[in-house]
Amino acid sequence: MDEDNFLKGIEKDIEKILFSYIKVESFTNSQKEKQSTEFLLNYFSNIPYFKNTPDSYGSYPIENDHLDRDVFYAALRGKGRDTVVFVHHSDIVGVEDFKLLKEYAFSPRKLKTELIKIKDSLSNDTKKDLDENTFLFGRGTCDMKGGGAIQIALLERYSRLKDFNGNIVLIAVPDEENLSAGMRSAVKLLDELKEKYSLNYKIMINSEPHQRKNFSQGIFSEGSVGKIMPFIYVRGVLAHAGKVFEGINPLHIMSSIVRKTEINMDLCDIVENEASPPPTWLYLRDSKDNYDVSMPLSVKGCFSILTLNQTPQSVLNKVKDICIEAFNEVIRDMNKNYQKFAEATGLQQKDLPWTAKVVNFSELYDEAKKAHGSEFTSKFNMKKRELGQKLRRNEISIIDSNFEIIEFIYNYVDDISPRVVYGFLPPYYPNVSNLYFDNLDLNIKSLSEKLTDFTQKEFGQIYTKEYFYTGISDLSYTDVKESDETSQSLRNSMPLFGEFYNIPTETIKRISMPCMNIGPWGKDFHKMTERVNKEDLYIRTPMIIKEAISLILGNK
Repeated sequence: MDEDNFLKGIEKDIEKILFSYIKVESFTNSQKEKQSTEFLLNYFSNIPYFKNTPDSYGSYPIENDHLDRDVFYAALRGKGRDTVVFVHHSDIVGVEDFKLLKEYAFSPRKLKTELIKIKDSLSNDTKKDLDENTFLFGRGTCDMKGGGAIQIALLERYSRLKDFNGNIVLIAVPDEENLSAGMRSAVKLLDELKEKYSLNYKIMINSEPHQRKNFSQGIFSEGSVGKIMPFIYVRGVLAHAGKVFEGINPLHIMSSIVRKTEINMDLCDIVENEASPPPTWLYLRDSKDNYDVSMPLSVKGCFSILTLNQTPQSVLNKVKDICIEAFNEVIRDMNKNYQKFAEATGLQQKDLPWTAKVVNFSELYDEAKKAHGSEFTSKFNMKKRELGQKLRRNEISIIDSNFEIIEFIYNYVDDISPRVVYGFLPPYYPNVSNLYFDNLDLNIKSLSEKLTDFTQKEFGQIYTKEYFYTGISDLSYTDVKESDETSQSLRNSMPLFGEFYNIPTETIKRISMPCMNIGPWGKDFHKMTERVNKEDLYIRTPMIIKEAISLILGNK
């Protein structure tokens, strides 16, 4: 196959792959995710290079996975050690929002016909895309089996070359929409492949869809936003609603913490004119199941922080300071109002007995261990195993199991004074960017600019560069800053860290590589009107990725 014919007809290959790929209803966190691996194993078994090189592709089991899922991989080996890694996720979100159109969710042509029937109920932008026939609709077409189909079609083309410079490893991972169990295991797979074949990883290319403000301007992302989820548990002191100053309402403390954290830009990162979206609360509950006239004993919740530069430890420090500040403000407010109440009722004026106590999860654990020794540690480990089994069977949520652990520890804590406990919930996504690499290879450092020159020349389109893909992606596991500190912070602050959830920080450092997202233009991710631009899917993105491969590996 020569240069001129390399991409000839690839649009038909991409469409054929995609239309078959989306028929696999690989809903995240379900048994059906395994069917994606089966689909890919079957597909690659019919490609001559892979058929004749049995160890060049296969499935890599995710250790201790409750659904027995696998990571699919295919490795094309050419000359030398330099290697490009393709990654995409094979899981999809559900189709509940499709309502009466669920049966068409995985059939783009039929879905388009049905959407045209109801287009007056859709947005103007959606109607425009339907009328102009410029986008392909369907669950997974955009997020992200479209990008996966591009990678697969390209790898098949490269496998036909007789004299290929470098290597390409393709991995397709499950669980990206949930806990990224697939990518966390893929890190170990990449480490094994690197050792086995002496590979030099130059870059990881993801093909998640990107969004645009206008038709003529695409986006290359040279990194991915991080995500961390602090949890807060507030233990109060019970009192009758008619005796409010005899207790302390955990709702009062928690509401102050929520107010100080919700969309607080002080918890955001700003890097090179890019800012992470401010945090927001995802869960908040008190401990009362039924109505009575008592205050709730406890309140629990968690919120999401997206990061561009912060480490888990720096986030912990900020969360602790906010909790202390909020607690002290509540105590001052209560004392101020008690003085007014005492003056109005003739009671003796005095300060209430409360003091602010804020502890990390590990401090709460150490307190229980000090009080009850081996009896506590033995039962605690048994409790974690029990919850781990329930989690794997989907009998309990991550959030509920986290707070069940906190409540369990409280049974062994003798100090019943009010306090705030803070820590982290899974998952954790490190923030990564090529900006943070020292001595970055010049080919990688200038890649976005060279690709933009290419797109302007070939399509008359300018692609802008951003340092962080803000949609959250598996690229987060291409590198981790301060790995020892990060691992220690997670271990000390995440009750579910260990057997159920882990981040292989040392392995990530061994396979550490720059990254870039080069994907097609898409719209309405996770919605009924999810769609991908056809020209981007079939023509532009394959050409751009091919150009990137040529620049990185030196192939024409």
